[in-house]
Amino acid sequence: MKYFLILFAFSFGFLSTSCAQNKKMAPEAIQAAFKAKFPTVQKARWDMENEQEWEAEFKMNGKEMSANFKADGSWMETETEMKAADLPQAIKDALAAQFSGYKTEEAAMVETPGQAAAYEVELEMGETTIEALFSADGTLIKQKTESEEDEDKD
Repeated sequence: MKYFLILFAFSFGFLSTSCAQNKKMAPEAIQAAFKAKFPTVQKARWDMENEQEWEAEFKMNGKEMSANFKADGSWMETETEMKAADLPQAIKDALAAQFSGYKTEEAAMVETPGQAAAYEVELEMGETTIEALFSADGTLIKQKTESEEDEDKD
């Protein structure tokens, strides 16, 4: 009986590990689309954002990046992390004017099909976090505000 339980435990562990690894691998159509868009990238970490969207996190040219693809393999968005100091001056000016007192936590250049590059900035003040999206000329495109209380509810 002891041997049966040990065998069962090992089998269960092996199967769970195999299944967990499969969840982190995007479907072939998405992997092919990723390889076509980013041919020099050798390794990517895949996460399923929802049933219709996959995200790859990877490094390219020394920069942290992520790319999102629809389930059919079509590219949705690429984000390239950057330092706040490297944001265009127009965005730095807009941040100073519109979000005085907020600290820039993260910044990224965002590329999407058919649109000019934009810049996403995560700002924090106290328990409030704002995600703001700017065009290169400093125009605020959209913003989303969350508080720590909102995050605790999720």
